[in-house]
Parts: sequence; structure tokens; C-alpha cells
Amino acid sequence: MKTLIIAEKPDMGRTIAKVIEPRAVNHRTYLEGEHYIVTWAIGHLLTLAEPEHYDAKYKTWRLEDLPIIPPEFHLKANPRTKDQLQVIGELARRCRAVVNACDAGREGQLIFSYIEQHLRLKLPVKRLWISDLTAETIRSGFAQMKDAAAYESLTQAARARSIADWLVGMNGSRAFSTKHRAVLSVGRVQTPVLALLYDRQKEIEAFDSQTFYEVEAQFTQDSTKYRGLWQGPRLTEEAKAAELAAKVKGKQGIITSYEVKDTREYPYKLYDLTLLQREANAKLGFSAKKTLDVAQALYEKHKVLSYPRTNSNYVTEQNIPQMHKALDMLAGTSYGALVSGADRRLVHKNNKSVCNPAKVEDHHAILPTAKKASGLSADEQKLYDMVVRRLLSHYYPPALYKMHTVLTEIEKEPFKTTVKQLLSMGWKVVYDTGSSDDGEEKPARGKAKKEDDEEKEPVEHMTGEFRVDASAPVRCRDAAAKRKETKPPKPYTEGTLLKAMESAGRQMEEDDLREAMKDSGLGTPATRASTIERLKQVGYAEMKGKQLLVTPKGRVAVELIRGAGIDVLASPEMTGRWEKRLSEIAKGQAADQEFVEQVKRFSASIVDKVRQQLQQAVPDQEKGGAKRGPAKGRAAAGKARTGGRTTGTAGASQAPSVRKNAAAGAAASNRGLKQTGFQKASGSASTERQEIAACPRPGCGGIIFFGTKGYGCSHYKQGCRFVIWKNSFGKPLSAATVKTLILKGKTGLLTMPQPDGSAGKARILLVNPSTGELELQVEGK
Repeated sequence: MKTLIIAEKPDMGRTIAKVIEPRAVNHRTYLEGEHYIVTWAIGHLLTLAEPEHYDAKYKTWRLEDLPIIPPEFHLKANPRTKDQLQVIGELARRCRAVVNACDAGREGQLIFSYIEQHLRLKLPVKRLWISDLTAETIRSGFAQMKDAAAYESLTQAARARSIADWLVGMNGSRAFSTKHRAVLSVGRVQTPVLALLYDRQKEIEAFDSQTFYEVEAQFTQDSTKYRGLWQGPRLTEEAKAAELAAKVKGKQGIITSYEVKDTREYPYKLYDLTLLQREANAKLGFSAKKTLDVAQALYEKHKVLSYPRTNSNYVTEQNIPQMHKALDMLAGTSYGALVSGADRRLVHKNNKSVCNPAKVEDHHAILPTAKKASGLSADEQKLYDMVVRRLLSHYYPPALYKMHTVLTEIEKEPFKTTVKQLLSMGWKVVYDTGSSDDGEEKPARGKAKKEDDEEKEPVEHMTGEFRVDASAPVRCRDAAAKRKETKPPKPYTEGTLLKAMESAGRQMEEDDLREAMKDSGLGTPATRASTIERLKQVGYAEMKGKQLLVTPKGRVAVELIRGAGIDVLASPEMTGRWEKRLSEIAKGQAADQEFVEQVKRFSASIVDKVRQQLQQAVPDQEKGGAKRGPAKGRAAAGKARTGGRTTGTAGASQAPSVRKNAAAGAAASNRGLKQTGFQKASGSASTERQEIAACPRPGCGGIIFFGTKGYGCSHYKQGCRFVIWKNSFGKPLSAATVKTLILKGKTGLLTMPQPDGSAGKARILLVNPSTGELELQVEGK
């Protein structure tokens, strides 16, 4: 009998088959050779089942039905790929053993584990663990395969993470959505990232810009000219700054200090996925998702890049020969001139800026493979060029500079000058520039820059020689006061948000949590792009140019979560604790079941705290801005996919066929009627009020009128609690629709936004004529 190989995606399967079974027969969904049958998943063929799988009552979202904690978790086949799952099952029955060739990492383990569980495979399993799809690596990987048991702890960690995300996402999303009558998506990773955007926006709004003045002087000494900045307390009065400039202008002075220091600048780190996404966003304007998609194509389709979903900027000793082979390949390309100037002696196992096995987990840094690139699209070529040049830069020596620091004194007023003189471009020839700006994102190495302009040390760059005589006099040929203003933090771009996600938690006070997040941050390299996309899809964030801004709906979501006393859900702390424990599980140092039980208790506590909240209105997100109003479940709030890479979010993405406007009774209190705007309108006998119909509450006798935000009863002062919000289930309700609801108890079929982002047919039902409680019934459910 043969051995079945299960790859994660079709391209990967076909590539493996070409190497180990070059004469395999193509059967469309698998390839069969003499010894191996190669087939594939198509990403996630299975996901954790939705709540209604366990009980039909969960089709309707009700706060009283929460928390949802299944005694055991079941799997559900992705309906779009269930045929491929069946193919795998049929092939397995013909084979004596299985090779797990899914991606080498936690998510690849999960994909295979779910297939194995669902199909009840009992065959012995080997694990193929490789970082690129070149023929040499594939052959080497097959020669070094281990038994699946060696990866059991990693599988347990992957399953525990998946269940934990489901519990928090499902219960958190349903609790907040039903309480506040809007589809509010909550997730372990998504919510802290949203909080980053929220907090940055609040900082910007609260920032009070201050005016200050700098005095810059122009000096000459023989043929040397240089500039200096006055050193002293910040000047806040223009008159004093102008007076100081006038005091030194045209006067002679001395050099009180002159220091010269040789410095070196080494190449920036090799790329991990997050760094590549950040720099592609800054240089090319690529979104994080686009960078990942292009890099994945270069890896899977063209096979010219190593595995891109890596969190490492380093390689192991075994990777050094691969780097040299890639360099040799580049000699016959447009990079030939740079290859000829490269020194391969610089890339070796003792070069810790390149080779650091302790910082390589599942995969090494992104590298070009030894395969020559051809047929690349324009975007693929741009990204490939970035990776190639980063590799080439490490085959060049450091850039050499002289740093000149001059302190000049005029009329006893001190001025400081810093000059950075280029001596040798070194690795910067790879980027074809002699300036300090090599086109790369500077925070990639070393400490991040402070954002306020006034905090930056001015540095003058020059390629020619700079020299002053500390014993000779200096003349101030000009001086001027310059008006400056302190600047608020900059809004996040996708690139800077990725950096914030990567480093989130590093300021935590607890050492163990800070250590747990040191190399992970919020999300993983594989999921950060989808997390950002998710925030846009659910209406929590929007792009304005390159800026990523929180929407009014996103603001309210953060405020509701924090207001419920669940601050940890909107901070990196929970992710830090989870990642620490998941890391321990993956290493066999902690029990997965204990972790899951803790998450169950946490999920129940979320529901308990949300129950105690007062209902609040959630603004809808509309083009041209958002308005505060009654809770609205917009389609954008439910566009997440349950297949594919997990982003730590569930619940709102898996909305049921029937969603109730829970807590309608409380919302219809007099406080709620004030929110509708009706109370203000009914304060006089205004003829502007639109009469809809008689109030359907038995014995009321009032009239339903349209207020500014909803439809309420004229007898609210007598205690009638009937109210229907104008915006319900993500759709504005017209007066005619509300009249039909009151008179017939239901509407006809309407086109309504669905939680998956599509539009579908549904009816709105009036299920409680005393309060105005509504229910959405999707056609065909």
C-alpha cells in the first residue's frame, strides 16, 4: 500500500509531488505515483461548529442563553471544500501511512489535526517540517521526518488556542450585541488592536499644541560653513528668541568643544513577515494583507521565496549554504553587479546579526531561494526586490561615518552642531544611495524614534570632508528665530500599527507577561494582516489616505468593553497570559485542559458583567461620517470568515439565522424614549410629528409617532414602553415599514445586510406588541 501525503494547499502538494513522485498521474484533486499519493487541504477544511449545532435555540441571539460552553467541541466541514475533505478520506482508506505536509507551525498542526479527527484516521503519521519549497529542501525534509507524536504538544496548544478564541469570541460578541442591539464583534486579538487605535486617537484629540522657538545660527571658519542650534531652556516667547538671535548675529565666538568619533552602521535585520509588511507599507503603499498575499504567491506559485509567515529575523547554521546558493543564482540576473561586489565571508555562523539559532523557532527569516525568478508581476517584482536587496546587504561591510560634534559659543550663548560625514557606503551601495536615508523604515533596528520634532537631534549629513579648528575663532554670519509647534502623536498607518501590534505588552509591569509577549505581541505574523482587515470589515476602523482611524462605532465598542469592567479584554494583558500558557503547552510544560477551563470561566464572567451594563446606543458607520443613534447591526460588523487563519475573533462572524433585539423592554423605558427623540418632539402640539398608527399595546390607546431616532408612543408619560428604533438590524426602518409591522405583525421580505457581509432576504417580526421587541427571520432558515 502507498503513503498519503496531505499538503496544506494545492500548489504545495503539486510541488512536493514533482520532487518525490515526478511521474505521478494527475487526478485533479490528487496526484498518484508509485509510492505516494499526494493530496491537499484548501486551507481550513474544518472549523469549530457554530452554537446552533449544539442547540437550535442558539439560532436566536439571546442574552439569557449565554454563556455558550459546549461540553465538548465538534467540528464542521467548510461547505465550499467538503468535496476535498471526502477525497482525503477515500484516499486514506487506500493507504498504509500518512505524511502531514501542512505548513510547519501551530496553524498547520491544527489544520491536519482537525482532518485527522474528523475522518477518524488511525494510520501512522509522519511530520514533514520544511521552510521552503525548493527541491533540495523537500528531499532533505523527507529524509528527516519525525513521528507525529513528537509534535503532540504543539497540536494541543493549537487546539487550545482555537477553542479559547471560540469561547471568548462567541460569548463576548453575542453578549455585547444582544445587550446593546448592534452586531458588536469581540475577540482576543482584535479588541486590543482596536484599543490601540482608540487610545492613539484620544491622545491626538486631547493633545494641546504648544508654540516654542528655536534659534539657529550660521557659522563660518575659513572655508568651513556649518549650522548650530541654541542650547538652553525651551523658548516660549518670540521676543526673547528674536533678541537672542540679534545678540549673536555678526559676532565672533569660539569653539568650546569638538569631538570626532568613527561610527559604523550595519545592515538592517533580515525580514520576518511583520517587518516586510511594515516596510512594504511605508515604501510601496502595500496593505499588510497585500504584502502577505504577494509574498505567499512568491513562495507557493513562483517558489522564489522561503516560507513567508515567519516571526524570525535570523537563520540557523544550516541555512548559510542556502544563502550562498541564492547569491550564486543572483549572479546571472540584473543583480549581477551587486553580486560581484559581495563578500561571502561576511555571512557565516558567527555573524550573530544573521545567524542566531536561539531566535529561530518554526521558520527562519524570509530569504530568496536558489531558483531564478521569472514571470513575476510588477507587485511581485517589487516585493521580491526588497527581499533580495536585504539579503545582498549582509554580504557587504558596514557603512562608515565620522560623527562631528561641535559646541560653539557666541556672546556666551551655546550652540550645538552634529555633522555625520560619510566615509564609505558599505552595504548602502545595495540601495544605491549615499545618504543616511536608504529607503528603509528606521525603527526596524534599535530604539524607535520619538515622534515630536522638537525632540529630534538635528544632524547635518555630508559626503565631503568636514573640519574645524577648535583653537581658531568662529564668526556667526547669520542667526534667526524659528517658530515651532509641538506635535501630537501621528495616526497609525498599517505599517506603524503592525509595529505596535508586534511590540504590544513590552511595557507591562509583570516580567513574565512581558517575556511571553516579547517575541509574539498581538497576534502572529500570519494573522496580523487579517486582524487589520477585520477591523475595517466590521466598521471599527477606516482608511483615510494611509492613515488607519477608529470609527465612532469602534470608539463605542472600546468604551462599552471598558465600561463593563472587562478592561483586560481591550489590553494586551490577556494575550500575554494566553501566549505564555500556550507556549508552555507547546513545550509540554502545561496542561491544555486546565487552560481551556480557565477560559471558560473568563467567558462566563464576560457575560455576567455585560448583563449588569445599561444599554447604550451604538453609532452606525456610514459614508461621510457616523452619527450617534440607536444600536444598529450593520453588515460590516459581521464580515469575518470562519475559515482560514484565525484572528482571535468569533461570534459576530457566525451570526445565527434569527437575531432578536434583546433588552428591548429596558430600552423602551422613559430613558430609552428620550433616546428616540420622541419626548422632545411631543412636548408641544407640533404638527411636524408624523403619525404612524395606533399603539398596539393592549389597552394603551396612544398613537405611535416618529421621533428623531425612533418610533414611540404618545402615552409614554402614562407608562407605555413601546418603542421601535429607526435603525434596526443594520437597516433604517421607514414609516411605511413600521406601520406594516404594527398592523400585520411582520414585514414582507426585505433585503437585509447579513453578518457575513452579503445581502439576503429576511422578514422583521414584531414579537412583543407591548414593548416593540423585534426579531429578524432570515428566509430559508
